[in-house]
Amino acid sequence: MELLINLLDDAFFSAIPAVGFAMLFNVPKKALIYCALAAAIAHSLRTLLISLGISVELGSFLVSVLVGVLAFHWAKKKLVPEQVFTVAAIIPMIPGKFAFATMVGLVQLNIDGAVSPWLLGDVIDNGLKTLFILGALSVGLAMPQLFLQRSKPVV
Repeated sequence: MELLINLLDDAFFSAIPAVGFAMLFNVPKKALIYCALAAAIAHSLRTLLISLGISVELGSFLVSVLVGVLAFHWAKKKLVPEQVFTVAAIIPMIPGKFAFATMVGLVQLNIDGAVSPWLLGDVIDNGLKTLFILGALSVGLAMPQLFLQRSKPVV
């Protein structure tokens, strides 16, 4: 029951920034609900995958593939570009926590002057996690377009 409440909470609070960014980029009104729905599904599904033991990088990749597929079908149905849905839906999954921890660690390394192995390890760990999540999000969004928009068969 607690997991369901957490997923609903996650879905609600991830739809808010998605709609905000969609409004910031002048997304048509009829597409706002789809942006919120995609962000809510994506972020809550990623939270579910993480709670099941899947890494945040792999969870981000799988969910961004799902967002790409949803955006592909919604774009065909609503006759708008796919990016209308994908950009707003992915915004809540940007790894700001890890990027912030990386930057704070880098500042601490510069202020203290002495490099401690644990701080350097944290900076490298958080920086690599940020890069891998961003890569997973971008590749995951590109995958459905590569496979679903083909004019020729794969083989």
